[in-house]
Amino acid sequence: MAQARQGGSIPHGIGPSPCVQSPPCIQRPPGGRPVWRGLRVVVVVAGLVLLAGCATLPRSAAVQGEILRNSTSDTRDIAVVQVTRAGLGAIGRWPASVGSGGQDTGSWLPRSAGPDSPVIRPGDSISLTVWDNDPSSLLTPEGAKQVRIEALPVSPQGTIFVPYLEEVVVNGQTPDQARRRIQEQLDAILPSAQVQLILGAGRRSSVDLLGGVGTPGSYPLPDRNFSVLNLIAAGGGVAGLENPQVRLTRDGRVHRIALERLQDDPRLDTILRGGDSVSLEEDRRRFIALGAAGQQNVIPFGRGQVTALEAVSMIGGVSGDRGAPGGILVLREYAPAAVDPEGVRGPDRDRVVFALDLTTADGLFSARNFTIAPDDLVLVTEAPVTSLRTILGLVGQGFGVAARLE
Repeated sequence: MAQARQGGSIPHGIGPSPCVQSPPCIQRPPGGRPVWRGLRVVVVVAGLVLLAGCATLPRSAAVQGEILRNSTSDTRDIAVVQVTRAGLGAIGRWPASVGSGGQDTGSWLPRSAGPDSPVIRPGDSISLTVWDNDPSSLLTPEGAKQVRIEALPVSPQGTIFVPYLEEVVVNGQTPDQARRRIQEQLDAILPSAQVQLILGAGRRSSVDLLGGVGTPGSYPLPDRNFSVLNLIAAGGGVAGLENPQVRLTRDGRVHRIALERLQDDPRLDTILRGGDSVSLEEDRRRFIALGAAGQQNVIPFGRGQVTALEAVSMIGGVSGDRGAPGGILVLREYAPAAVDPEGVRGPDRDRVVFALDLTTADGLFSARNFTIAPDDLVLVTEAPVTSLRTILGLVGQGFGVAARLE
C-alpha cells in the first residue's frame, strides 16, 4: 500500500473509482439503467398531468355546467329555462325572438269570411250607363236611348257627382246598393230611366302581388272573400322557390307564414283587404349548430317549422363519444320590449338559454314540441367524461414519450 501511495504499481483487480478520476455523475445501479433517465420519465409524466389539470384541454364544446355557471344569481344576465311539458305552454305565449324578424307564425291573420260582393271605397271609380226612352230626356242626346258617364271618381268623402243629382254617397255600399240608390234619386226627374253601374277598383279595393309568382301586379278584389291563395293562383302560381314563404303587409305590419302550412290549413288562408300587399320569398331562415354534434354549421330550415328534436337530427345527432344527450342547449335573444320581470308574458332576461334533456321521456316529447326560431344557436355540450378521456390520453402519450427517451 505504501508503494501505491508513492506512485508504485497498483495491484491487479484494484483500480480507482471512475467517479474519482472523472467529473461527477450518477452511478448506474448494477444491471440497471442510469438514474437520470428514470428521472426524465417522472418529469415528463408529471408535466403532462399538470397540463391535463389546466382548463385549456383540447375539446370541441363546453360542458353544460360551464355555460350555466352563475345563472341563478341576482346579477345574472341570462335566463335559463328547462324545456319540459309543464313549461311549454308558457314559452309558446312569449313574443317572437330577435331573429324571427316578424316570422312569428302565431301573428299570422286567420281567415274570416265576408260577403261575396265588393264594396265601394274612396279612390274607386264608377261608370254609369243611363237608359231612357223618353224623347225629352234630360240626359240622353236627341235620337239616343242611352248615355254613358265614364269613370266617376269616388271622393275621399265617399261620394260621386251625378248630373242633376249632385253628390251621391256610395262609400261602403256594394255596387248593387249604389245602383239602386242612384236609380231612386233619378226617379224624381227621369221616371223611365234605368241605371247600370260598373265599379272600377281603386287603390283601396285592390291588392298588390309583388313577386315570387308568374305574373306580379295589382289585382282588383272581385269580392270580399278573395284570399291569399286566390291571389297567388291569379298571379300564375309560385315561380320555383325553395320552401316559399308568404309575406303579407297590412296596415304597416308584416306577417309571414310558410306556403306549405297555408295550403295545409284552410283556416289560415287569410281574406285580403284593399291595400294589402303580398309577396313570395325563398326561405332565408337559418339556425346555427355548434358543439359535440355530427356537424357544426349554419343550417337552413328547409321547411315551415323545425322542432328541437328535428334540429338535433338535422345536425347529425349527438356525437356518441363526446356529446351529452342530457345537455342540449338552445340560445336565443329577445328584444328588450319582450322582457317581463315576472317571466309570464315573456322571459325575465333578453338572453335565454333553453335546456333540453334527451335522456328522459319528458325531455324527448318536449323537444319534439319546442320550436326552433330563426338565428337560434343549438349547442350540444360535451359529456364530462370526455375531459377524463383527454387526461388519460395525455398521460398515455407521456409514457410513450418517456419510453422513447430511454
